[in-house]
Amino acid sequence: MEKTLKKLGDAELEIMLVLWEGKAPLTASCILQQLKGRRDWALSTLMTVLARLVEKGFVACDRSTRTNYYTALIGEKEYKSFEGRSFLNKLHRGSLPDLVAGLYDSRAIGNAELDELRALIDSLEDGRNG
Repeated sequence: MEKTLKKLGDAELEIMLVLWEGKAPLTASCILQQLKGRRDWALSTLMTVLARLVEKGFVACDRSTRTNYYTALIGEKEYKSFEGRSFLNKLHRGSLPDLVAGLYDSRAIGNAELDELRALIDSLEDGRNG
């Protein structure tokens, strides 16, 4: 049975990025330290957002010691795949060529990125055929 993911808000995503980078369970204080410069939050604000992430099923909270430890339950790759599919379907009706053409036309990507994309497609095809 596939999990049904929910979209993360910007603040929630920033916390998830810290948890994904950390790879090990992190305390709220450690997360707050990692967010310095990006978010100027009080610990209580962070705790509220962490509670929301626990409720949504993105994060587990280990309360077995005096210090709570937070761990990502949803992997970065899994969430990025979900967001990518959602974005592609919502804005480009599921058409990857339409997305790439739009990015190219708006000069968001150039020939170097198109070459990288060609190389990626070639390597994916080689992996599938080999």
